[in-house]
Amino acid sequence: MKIAVLANGLSKEEMQQKPSGANTSIIWANSMDELIACKDADAYFDLEFSNEKERIDRLQRLLPKPVFVNAVVETLSNINKPLIRINAWSGFLGRAVCEAAVLDEEQKIKAENIFDELNWGYRFVPDIPGMVTARILAMIINEAYYTLQDHVSTKEEIDIAMKLGTNYPFGPFEWSEKIGLKNIHNLLIELSKTDKIYKPSEAMEREVLSSEIRS
Repeated sequence: MKIAVLANGLSKEEMQQKPSGANTSIIWANSMDELIACKDADAYFDLEFSNEKERIDRLQRLLPKPVFVNAVVETLSNINKPLIRINAWSGFLGRAVCEAAVLDEEQKIKAENIFDELNWGYRFVPDIPGMVTARILAMIINEAYYTLQDHVSTKEEIDIAMKLGTNYPFGPFEWSEKIGLKNIHNLLIELSKTDKIYKPSEAMEREVLSSEIRS
């Protein structure tokens, strides 16, 4: 089985560390053009996915073969194509269990077949923004920013406390740096459209704005 994968350096490294089936070969693409050109692949992974019409139209050309996209914030209901969502944020792709979402049984069967061939653990979750793990972690990171905002402690101390107190592999600020604070912020904005409890803290808003100005 051939799998064509478009990934950046970090995603590629995480995927290379995951198990793979004995009969599976991975073709690494450096661009959408290279991914689309892999006509003999059995499945495709776009780990740099962005919810843009042109990109979605190009991925649609690969159907009906299974097409997996790293779409943590965007839902399939909004994308409106029979793709397979996975959570491939930095730090998540390398986990033992891959979170995935589909809209119909046909795509679920296709996804299961590929996951089984890859020898990956997986779990199907609802087609909602953030899936499950990412929305929980986004809330934790947001609460950490509220704590920082109230001058309770420093980023370093909060990270240490969370790792020692909960045995997390990373503290909330370490997680936000690994995933990208902009990604966390975008997810919180999307979630806050239906529940204000997810509203990003002022401290997070300031840091995101500062980062955008610097870039």
